[in-house]
Amino acid sequence: MNLKQLWAGMVVAALLAVLPCMAADADEASAAESAEAEPLPGEKKLHRDQITDADCLECHGQKGFAVPVGENGEPPFRHLDVDAAALRRSVHGRYSCLDCHADIEGLPHEKQLKAPDCVTCHIQQGEGSAPERAPWLAGDNLDIVIQTKRYTHSVHAQQKDARDNASCADCHTAHYVFLSDDPRATTHKLNAPETCGRCHEKELEEYRHSIHGASLKTPWKGDSATCTDCHSAHRIAPKEALATHRVITEQCGDCHDKEVRSYKATTHGQLAWLGDKDVAQCKDCHEPHATHKVDSPAAKVSKENILETCRKCHEDAGEDFIHFRAHADIGDFKRNPELWILGRVMLGIIILTLIFFYTHSMLWFWRELKSRPYEWVTVDGKRFRVRAKRVRHDSGKSFRRFSWQWRLNHWMLALSVMTLTLTGMVVMFPETRWAMFIIDLFGGPAGFGYVHRTAAVVFLLAVFGHALVVLAKLMRDKDFDWFGPDSLLPRKKDWQDMKAQFRWFFGKGEAPRFDRWTYWEKFDYWAVYWGALVIGVSGIILWFSPFFSRFLPGWVFNLATMAHGLEAFLAVMTLFVVHFFNNHFRPSKFPLDTVMFTGSWDLEEFKEERPEEFERLKASGELEKRIVPPPSKEVKTVSYVLGFMLLGIGLLLLTLVIIGFFHRGLV
Repeated sequence: MNLKQLWAGMVVAALLAVLPCMAADADEASAAESAEAEPLPGEKKLHRDQITDADCLECHGQKGFAVPVGENGEPPFRHLDVDAAALRRSVHGRYSCLDCHADIEGLPHEKQLKAPDCVTCHIQQGEGSAPERAPWLAGDNLDIVIQTKRYTHSVHAQQKDARDNASCADCHTAHYVFLSDDPRATTHKLNAPETCGRCHEKELEEYRHSIHGASLKTPWKGDSATCTDCHSAHRIAPKEALATHRVITEQCGDCHDKEVRSYKATTHGQLAWLGDKDVAQCKDCHEPHATHKVDSPAAKVSKENILETCRKCHEDAGEDFIHFRAHADIGDFKRNPELWILGRVMLGIIILTLIFFYTHSMLWFWRELKSRPYEWVTVDGKRFRVRAKRVRHDSGKSFRRFSWQWRLNHWMLALSVMTLTLTGMVVMFPETRWAMFIIDLFGGPAGFGYVHRTAAVVFLLAVFGHALVVLAKLMRDKDFDWFGPDSLLPRKKDWQDMKAQFRWFFGKGEAPRFDRWTYWEKFDYWAVYWGALVIGVSGIILWFSPFFSRFLPGWVFNLATMAHGLEAFLAVMTLFVVHFFNNHFRPSKFPLDTVMFTGSWDLEEFKEERPEEFERLKASGELEKRIVPPPSKEVKTVSYVLGFMLLGIGLLLLTLVIIGFFHRGLV
């Protein structure tokens, strides 16, 4: 045998030895491929239409069924077993596995499945357009839709793909969902702390030591607040968000209705509701989770700690500042005697003033309308007897009643008062939709406050600037009769005119003959000064509270808040009703008296409105000195445009205030 034959024999022998191994490997690979395509012995391969819950439970029904989630098949394990009996007892018990696990196309299924789409199903349930795989979901369940949509706007759902999001299953579990009032539910009131605490460990620990958490261990004392009582179940917003403050304040009111209502009556509550982050919210005085009884030494509002708590915002507050009523309950005389007394006095003034002058206006309207003569009109050949229209005076001469300086002063008053009404009533009625819309329009409370205070400065300048000018003028006129016809001080004739006016209202006498100023004009005039004094002093105290808090007791700020709001309300309800009626809306003036815009009256109108002054000026020869040409057509047009603009704005503001009053009341 030569060398070539020897090498050939060795190769053949090697091949004979290797081929059986290669064949075995090929058979093993083929078997493996077959194993992926075919079920193992005894295992079923089913299409989606063939799958039943029993098929799923063959694996997931085994207690302890789990898959490793560590590297290389190492622990920890993800448990995938399902307690079928518990699932059937839950609110989802009538649904099949595939109703939620919609991406399963057959068995065996993919190792990684998509999370069930709870949101879509719940919204479709309320809209009556349930998915085809679960037609019984159709129906009108509005609450489910509301709660689901709230969740989609919450902080738990907003952070897409964030690891710290809370899905539906994180709170409700994946398979054992019960109604929240069912003790078996993980979202039940008593179970909520532990459920929320799985993510919020620090808050849970604080809560356990609070008055709310301790009460859970002593149920015989009554219900206590848990997580969902304060934060709601689905309206969870970022902790610094305005929505969070509003929701929590509302939720606190479910148990502490009296306290929340009185808190909202303070500057703190009003501005905080509108989004001012610099004023005290509930959490600033009461720890949000570590809440204690007010008489507990650990409480932030205890006698030992309250001054320090106040000084976190009011750094220079004096020791008497602790007497501020954070919950200013006007109905509690024992705890708030100052507020009770001031509230009763001011409410009495408001009620009596409005009753008198609203009655006065209604009687005047009725009498003046009734006093108009009848006239006959013909329509389509038929004659009708109707009341005569208002007499339009056009004598070709005008009487100058107001100089341009006083008209400018009136404009300053009108525009500043309307601005103050808008900005002030937003704070007084912060929960109304129109108030929240307007505060957003102004970009928040900060800019809003600047507008309000600027208007306040203009108002005070107009009022007290007018007073200084008048006083200076009177001081130079040594012969001025302080109780004469040109004086705005009340006098005996005003009382006589008012009595005569009421007799005329009831048809018991002739209408009074007025001089330069009527009794209702004097009321309007001095009401402005009364309002400016009350609103001005209280407003300055609130505006410069850091200064005044050094030496004034805290309850003074409560009085200032109440006086400021109630006096402003009275001003609105008289100015935009009584003043508008007296000067513009009574039948002889309707729809607008332009004298404050043009500065002059038609001479015949002046004679009719102020007969005593007309005759007095005529007798003294002063009348001719004050006769001026009538305003041009252009001036009249501008006057009507501006006049109707002010009236329209005033009536709109009046409407908003009335809405706020019926929404919240005054105190």
